[in-house]
Formats: sequence, structure tokens, C-alpha cells
Amino acid sequence: MTVENIFKNSKRKSTPLDFIVDELTKSIELSATSERFETTILPFEKTDLPSVSQRAGWKFDWEKEFAAGAGIYKLVTKKEPEVIQGLAIFVDEPGFVLMHLLESAPFNVGKGKKFIGVAGNLVAFGCLLSRKRGFQSVLAFKSKTVLMEHYQKSLGARPIGNQRMAIFEAEAADLINRYFPNATPQGELE
Repeated sequence: MTVENIFKNSKRKSTPLDFIVDELTKSIELSATSERFETTILPFEKTDLPSVSQRAGWKFDWEKEFAAGAGIYKLVTKKEPEVIQGLAIFVDEPGFVLMHLLESAPFNVGKGKKFIGVAGNLVAFGCLLSRKRGFQSVLAFKSKTVLMEHYQKSLGARPIGNQRMAIFEAEAADLINRYFPNATPQGELE
């Protein structure tokens, strides 16, 4: 996959993302104590909608995205699988996976956040999906201009033009190995 080909045939209009990668962890960690919690990423279900409303502090209209048939994934801890820590939408494009949206739960944003590592975990999962789907782990997204340097430093993403960024195979492998050390070369979790 060449830089020139990323987004060339994409049919989906991308939203500029503005998530913060607070820290790359090995899972997610309780901010107050650095205690690690095992996580899992599952498909988002209709029964999850009430907990992710804009009235509950979420920025995006997840109900609208769900109704549109978006492939939404939720990050939860194994200890509390009913509590959504973050959400992301990943879309297959020709040769890569597009990260259309990513949002940490309102309680995982800002100075008083409960957990760190949520955004990194979801981005790593997007890279793993790309590997599983045969796209060499390439994950692309559109960034707000002010955060492009942040994504370069924190995720190893590279600018590819017009606020678009991509995480290519080597950097994706680092993220996958950090968050999903048991993943196979085919993108399966053992």
C-alpha cells in the first residue's frame, strides 16, 4: 500500500478526529493507582445505546451511527463488561481500514479521568482488524490539524495529505504487540 493510494478510492467522508492518546499502556490503567485491567473489544449492540447518549456526556451521536449501520466497537474491562470505556468505528476500504470515529467515555477524558490508555487500545485494535482483514495492519484516519503532530509522536502515524494520517505496518505491529501480545500474524487473538 503506497501513501498515494490511501483514501484514493475511499467512498466514505471522514470526520476529523480529536482524541488524545494520553499514554500507551499494556491495557488500560486506573489513573489513580496505575492498576491494570484486562480489556476486551466487542461489537456494539442496540442495548448499549442508552449508556452512550449525548445527554450522558458523549460527544458523538452514536445512535445515529448505529442506525446508519456503522461497524461500532466498544472497549470494556473484563471486570465490568457492562461499562463502556470507549467506542470506535472501523470501516473496510480498498487496502486499509479507516478509523471513522473514536471516543473515550466522558469519565476517561480530562484531568479527572478514570482510566488511561483507552484511545491507544482502540487504535491498536483498528490495526489488528486491518491485519486480520489482509490489509497489512494499515489504519488510516483524518485528524484535526492541531493534533497531527501528537499522533505522529504518540502512535507513529504519518501525514499523507489533507489532514489524513496513516499508521503503517511497522508502527502498527508495535501497537498490536503492546495491547494484543497474543495476536497471531493473521490477526487472530489466541
